[in-house]
Amino acid sequence: MRKALRWLLALTVLIGTLSTAGAATAAQPEATDIKDRLLSIPGMSLIEEKPYPGYRFFVLNYAQPVDHRKPSKGTFQQRITVLHKDVSRPTVFYTGGYNVSTTPSRREPTQIVDGNQVSMEYRFFTPSRPSPADWTKLDIWQAASDQHRIFTALKRIYSKNWISTGGSKGGMTATYYERFYPRDMDGVVAYVAPNDVVNDEDKAYDRFFAGVGTKECRDRLNGVQREALVRREPLEQRYQAYAAENGYTFDTVGSLDKAYEATVLDYVWGFWQYSLLSDCGTIPADAKNATDEEIWNSIDTIAGFSFYTDQGLEPYTPYYYQAGTQLGAPTIVFPHIEKKYVRYGYLPPRYFVPRSIPMKFREGAMEDVDSWVRHNARHMLFVYGENDPWGAERFRLGKGAHDSYVFTAPGANHGANVAGLRAEQKALATAKILRWAGVASTAVAADPAAAKPLATYDARLDKRGAERTLRP
Repeated sequence: MRKALRWLLALTVLIGTLSTAGAATAAQPEATDIKDRLLSIPGMSLIEEKPYPGYRFFVLNYAQPVDHRKPSKGTFQQRITVLHKDVSRPTVFYTGGYNVSTTPSRREPTQIVDGNQVSMEYRFFTPSRPSPADWTKLDIWQAASDQHRIFTALKRIYSKNWISTGGSKGGMTATYYERFYPRDMDGVVAYVAPNDVVNDEDKAYDRFFAGVGTKECRDRLNGVQREALVRREPLEQRYQAYAAENGYTFDTVGSLDKAYEATVLDYVWGFWQYSLLSDCGTIPADAKNATDEEIWNSIDTIAGFSFYTDQGLEPYTPYYYQAGTQLGAPTIVFPHIEKKYVRYGYLPPRYFVPRSIPMKFREGAMEDVDSWVRHNARHMLFVYGENDPWGAERFRLGKGAHDSYVFTAPGANHGANVAGLRAEQKALATAKILRWAGVASTAVAADPAAAKPLATYDARLDKRGAERTLRP
């Protein structure tokens, strides 16, 4: 009898405890402030919040598996940023394929749809690097899976349509994400995305450089490039002094001589990547009679003598690792330079990654993506610049593609965008982005010519400063 009473008393207490806990839980309202909602996501932590008029801007860390195939094998902290406008607006998922900027900015699709923007730092770019770093876990599927987990976590908050975007390596990243997770996004806008399907076949680049711009401009550039190799000895003496003054070393690439030639061979490519035909007047017209100072300054301004130093290469180790294992890298010829002046030619990515990191090229990754885009692209827009070398090998669409487009901005370089397209294509592209984001008006649906960005241009948020590096 006593046992029965004790059991009944215990049950009463337990029921009362559960009722109280339930009442307490029910009494707590669901978080409504966007910061609280973001930080309620498991694995999400705040680095800082920065004010910006009309937005909330957060720099965050998100815990990601080192290996998405084996999540129990450890995690790392991946930086992301959230430019929050309103949960009732669409969201643009941006990656540049490198480090993430912690300064508020708005990509072109974000301005077009007047939406939120989530930006991701690519895995293995510091500080978003596992420790210890297992470099075999740096591949396009693992990175796409990073995006998929971020999207899945944030979709509970940002429930409207999503558009992924990125420029250059970021455009490649947006494309690979779509290939592996085609049901996540409502549309893709990939800017100036290279597509090196067969790594050892690069004649498209040679054809590009043989015809880009005007003959006068090509002759000026080719003349300066050749003269820099003809004058290798005196200019390398200057390079040696420059390196000593700045504490630069050359262990990764192998020697100052290799770094010098690599910089010079980047010169013509670098001009067309970042400059316009109208800039040809800044190039010495008579290279043979130019001073050493003029040759040095022109090469340094466009290609940058600091880049192939250990210090210049280190931030880009993850890119070169991917280029040498999956993405591929271009090799071009220099018919305007006698062979006696070119000692090494275009160096492969192995020369730009420390030897302590093993690398082996894995065939097939780019062929797979290329085939998928040709036969399965849906709601995908590719934008290229007419005079951008990286567009020589680009994504193309096949019969299986649906509601997808490849447009080229006339005269544009590696900064090509929708705003720089011809009027008809610009209107169509803008209308499609609005439609995919779910915010196209009835007027735009009836006539793409009515399509315009929904957000007013903001000089601080929307201005694009070109990063002077010759990587994609």
